[in-house]
Amino acid sequence: MVAGIIIAVLLVLIVIYYISAYNGLQKAKVNTEESWSQISVQLKRRNDLIPNLVETVKGYAKHEKETLAQVVELRNQLTQVPAGNREETMKISNQITDSLKTIFALSENYPDLKANTNFANLQEELTNTENKIAYSRQLFNSSAAVYNKMLVVFPSNIVANIHHFTKVDYLDIPEEETKAPKVSF
Repeated sequence: MVAGIIIAVLLVLIVIYYISAYNGLQKAKVNTEESWSQISVQLKRRNDLIPNLVETVKGYAKHEKETLAQVVELRNQLTQVPAGNREETMKISNQITDSLKTIFALSENYPDLKANTNFANLQEELTNTENKIAYSRQLFNSSAAVYNKMLVVFPSNIVANIHHFTKVDYLDIPEEETKAPKVSF
């Protein structure tokens, strides 16, 4: 009789743990998906701002058309990337970031452009958006780390294997962005 009660209590505890582990994995997975969604929102915001920036700069930097065309082309490529292709999305996004840096540098060569209120506002909005993208990437990697840890830590890894949870890849920073810039006087 006592042995039956002990076995019943153990089974109930195992079921409670199993449910808890499964729900924890699901929550971590949803948090990771939500953090990716934040990146998508910020990328969309940046894509919406780019045409305004390009139109503002066009009048001042007529011979910089190649840079402007590149930004527009990359923006169009980004809108065509399938939703689940995170690697390609981030690759194109990084290229857009580099191109935007070039456009912002143009303002140094064109004092009228630098003084243009629309350009200044767009530059500030895009800079804020780039910062939000960077933060969202960090949040995604943090969420992915929590989720991935749950996949490999015992005993939640048993539940993860049973339900075929899969690892989420981190968003990497391109190698050229990790190198220190050269400064010369």
